Amino acid sequence: MAKEQGRKLIAQNKKARHDYAIEDTLEAGLVLQGTEVKSLRLGRASLVDGFVEIDAGEAWLHSVHIPEYAQGTWTNHAARRRRKLLLNRVEIDKLERKVSEKGYTIVPLSLYFKDGRAKVEIGLGKGKKHWDKRQSLRERQDDREKQQALGRRLKGMD
Repeated sequence: MAKEQGRKLIAQNKKARHDYAIEDTLEAGLVLQGTEVKSLRLGRASLVDGFVEIDAGEAWLHSVHIPEYAQGTWTNHAARRRRKLLLNRVEIDKLERKVSEKGYTIVPLSLYFKDGRAKVEIGLGKGKKHWDKRQSLRERQDDREKQQALGRRLKGMD
């Protein structure tokens, strides 16, 4: 069987970028059981409620929903169990220092396969206030309107 190449996206957490101002991103490996990998290969996962916790010098991914594998037997996994993240000591220490500051949290942004291995992109973020969310929506809409106006001008419609 040929080895997989490239990146295959499984799940994305769009709400995280809306709720948090992401300052830094990291790629981490995941420690998974066999039926979890099979379920992920079917493209089934949800990162919506997920978060990362640093506990005793190890990073753990909590509340990420990977549904049970349909053809699994008694070896099936729990859907919302905590999963260990594979990070370097330097990365874990850096995240732990930042999280100890007020307002910072670590959230999963996307889950994907990279060259056949399950990876999760995590982001160090600071919670946005309600007015920050409105401001970012307004900026995105303004950018969209600029692009549309530029497109109309290039087509000679204005």
